[in-house]
Amino acid sequence: MSEVEPIALNPQQAYQMLEDDPRAILVDIRSSMEFLFVGHAKGAVHVPWIDEPDWTVNPHFVTDIRKLVLGGAVCSEDEGCSPVILICRSGKRSHEAGKELLKADFHRVFHVDEGFEGELNDHHQRSSINGWRFHGLPWEQC
Repeated sequence: MSEVEPIALNPQQAYQMLEDDPRAILVDIRSSMEFLFVGHAKGAVHVPWIDEPDWTVNPHFVTDIRKLVLGGAVCSEDEGCSPVILICRSGKRSHEAGKELLKADFHRVFHVDEGFEGELNDHHQRSSINGWRFHGLPWEQC
């Protein structure tokens, strides 16, 4: 049996889902430093997947996401639970975190495949090829 994967969305598709479904939740899973100082999508909730000081996987990640879904929006038989859209820097961590949510019986799990900052260009810079910021979607910074 093959492993279940989160559904990949490009930044525009993720933004559109958030606009179309008020129950959809955008979760930024980057470290606290990335979330605060690099910036984040407007309206994103921060639940780190890997964070300082130890840089290990958050053992409470699935529980924290479950609290968000059950605490903010009710699951219904007709529509299921709120869609959870994960975003990280470039789409790699959100993909891994999404697989863990699916293993924990979440059903509507998506990830932003380009991430917030996107891939590195030839000069080792981000936000110049793709990503949430590159596409001019709403974001903020502390």
